Amino acid sequence: MNCKQKYNFLHSTVMLLVMLCYLLLNPTSVVSAATVSSTVYEQRLIHSPDGTGKFYMGREIAKVMGHTGALWLERPSREAEEQPSKVISALKFQPNNIVADIGAGTGYMSFRIAPLLIKGKVLAVDIQPEMLDIIEFLKKEDNITNVEPILATLSNPNLPPESVDLALMVDAYHEFEYPREMMEGIMRGLKPGGRVVLVEYRGENPFIMIKALHKMTQRQVKKEMQAVGLVWRETKNFLPQQHLMVFEKPTS
Repeated sequence: MNCKQKYNFLHSTVMLLVMLCYLLLNPTSVVSAATVSSTVYEQRLIHSPDGTGKFYMGREIAKVMGHTGALWLERPSREAEEQPSKVISALKFQPNNIVADIGAGTGYMSFRIAPLLIKGKVLAVDIQPEMLDIIEFLKKEDNITNVEPILATLSNPNLPPESVDLALMVDAYHEFEYPREMMEGIMRGLKPGGRVVLVEYRGENPFIMIKALHKMTQRQVKKEMQAVGLVWRETKNFLPQQHLMVFEKPTS
């Protein structure tokens, strides 16, 4: 074996050892690469510090804001910044509607919708028991009887089948750890012809000072909703920084 052959042999051996060490230290990367084409989600080693490293349809899922962020949801400036009262007016609720507030948090939207549902109710859905405890406290404090807290799981909103007229998600969907499964659960809970409404900060606009993973583009939202069979009906852009996107469950 001449010098060049010895060099090539040693180089190949070293590269093989490096690769073996990498695979031993990073076994999840092998699983991700091998299964990405046959699964709904992809786990990536390199990702945003604001995200989970879990990707769905090309989008990295954002980290969840925990119950410690409850005061942020109830901040006095929220009406001026996001204009939630305009969202509620635009949705034109009927008095007998059953509305699911998915990712309800402290019930900020639920308690503002409830007075409009004279014969209906709001299902305030959240995965955090601490948030539901806050909702229960506020229900008793304000003597509100038509807000019903529901404890969801990471993959199931636990809605009664075909019971909901409208499912509302305000700045929540982008944090769902299992968005496909959650939306399939919402679809099961919707009545035929029921609506899904997402309010998300506009991902198309780089000048909106919200972290990138906490914004979504219309194109991405449409792609993910269509994946579970929802039909896009309209997008309203009357809010200062957010899209209001309306989808519908087919009647047949």
